[in-house]
Amino acid sequence: MPRATASRDALDDLVARIKACRICVEAPRGKALPHAPNPVLRPSRSARLCIAGQAPGVRVHASGVPFTDPSGDRLRAWLGVTPEEFYDIARIAIVPMGFCFPGHDASGGDLPPRKECAPAWRPQLFAAMPQLDLVLLVGSYAQRWHAAEAARAGMTEMVRNWKAILTSSQRPRYLPLPHPSWRNNAWITKNPWFEAELLPALRKEVRRLL
Repeated sequence: MPRATASRDALDDLVARIKACRICVEAPRGKALPHAPNPVLRPSRSARLCIAGQAPGVRVHASGVPFTDPSGDRLRAWLGVTPEEFYDIARIAIVPMGFCFPGHDASGGDLPPRKECAPAWRPQLFAAMPQLDLVLLVGSYAQRWHAAEAARAGMTEMVRNWKAILTSSQRPRYLPLPHPSWRNNAWITKNPWFEAELLPALRKEVRRLL
C-alpha cells in the first residue's frame, strides 16, 4: 500500500474514533459531561498551520464547526484570513484541547476543557500530522500542554516571550496567543505590544504558510 494512502487511512480512522468517543460520559475524570458528546475538530494531512484552541463553546456545540462565534471573528482578524481561508482544511488544521463543549460553570462561563480529551487523543493526532510547521497555542490550556516549561511563567509572560518561543528549535514551532474572547479585552488594552508587534508577525507567518 502506498505511504500516502496508509497515512490517509490512519488519520481518517483516528478521526472516526474520536467522533465516536464517549470517554467523558462513560469513564469521566470527575463529573460526567452533562450532555451528549459532540466532538468538534478539523485535523489535516496537508495543513502546515494548526490552531490549538481551548474547547467548543455552546454555539460551536450546536453548529459542529469550530470558531463560529465572536471569538472566531476576532481570531480570524488576528490571523488576517478570510472565513474561506480559515475553514480550508487543506491549509489550516484546528485541534482544540477539548473536543466537546464542557458545559457552563455556576456563573454562566464555560468550564475548562475536559481532562480526558488531551491524554486520550492529542499525542496520536499530532503524530498523524508530521507536516505541521506552526502551531498557534491559543490560551493557557494549550500553552501548558504543548510548552509546559515556558507556560510556567503564566500566559502574559509566555505571550510576551513569543519571539524566543517562535524561533526555538522545537518542531513544530509554537506561537502563543491569548484567547480571543471578549473577556480578554482588558488584557489586550493593557498590553499594546500584542497588537503592535506580535500580530503583524503572526499575519506574516500565516500568509507564508498559506
